[in-house]
Amino acid sequence: MSRTLGLIGSGMIGSALARLAVAAGLEVVLSNSRDPQTLAGLVADLGAHARAATPLEAARAGDLVVAAIPLNAYEDLPVEALSGKTVLDTANYYPERDGHRAELDNGELTSSALLQRHLAGSRVVKACNNITPHQLFSLARPAGAPDRSALPIAGDHADAKAEAARLLDLLGYDSVDIGTLATSWRSEPDTPVYIRPYLGEIPAMSVDAFLRWTSRTPGIPVPATRVAELAETAVRRPAGEARLPSDSPSPATR
Repeated sequence: MSRTLGLIGSGMIGSALARLAVAAGLEVVLSNSRDPQTLAGLVADLGAHARAATPLEAARAGDLVVAAIPLNAYEDLPVEALSGKTVLDTANYYPERDGHRAELDNGELTSSALLQRHLAGSRVVKACNNITPHQLFSLARPAGAPDRSALPIAGDHADAKAEAARLLDLLGYDSVDIGTLATSWRSEPDTPVYIRPYLGEIPAMSVDAFLRWTSRTPGIPVPATRVAELAETAVRRPAGEARLPSDSPSPATR
């Protein structure tokens, strides 16, 4: 398994992945859109196996790199530094945040296929986009645990998906291959495997209240067989058309 995980984006999802990676014995290089010094508190909390850097430095340092950023920032990713690398894409398309994109609205592309087009020399794998940050951290379990959960992955390169699966296994999750980037919509917003299975019944509430509520909710384990079943039953709808009962535009700050 790759020993250094680069993180471009250190919001809620990025921070959760960083904590799991450090706990698993990986070196972590964190970055965000601001100065690395703004990550000093998180780095101190994570300990000696973490350091802050710029996105370019994190891209260069990572054996595998996670793009934990909003979709509307994808063009800021360092294309050359990510060339030849597997890039995990945790983003979802939220038109009210990202602005409407015709090729996503009309189903010509999925958001991860859009990212792959931008990162033509990289191997993009959709992962960790269908679970809220607290549950991503709290539901992680060792391999073989009876209550271990799974996460869907999608990509166009078998070797990259295998690499992503090894990382998820190390972080505490089984993985379910749901196909190519063209079929990665099966784990996107308003599909059966998106958020709800890991949370249960979701009360109607504001965005801020929803995030506070998830931080107090331990989560519900979702095994690989259930993830595969839910992904298979997905029906594609226009991107960004429907929302959770909370009307939350996003399950996380990415």
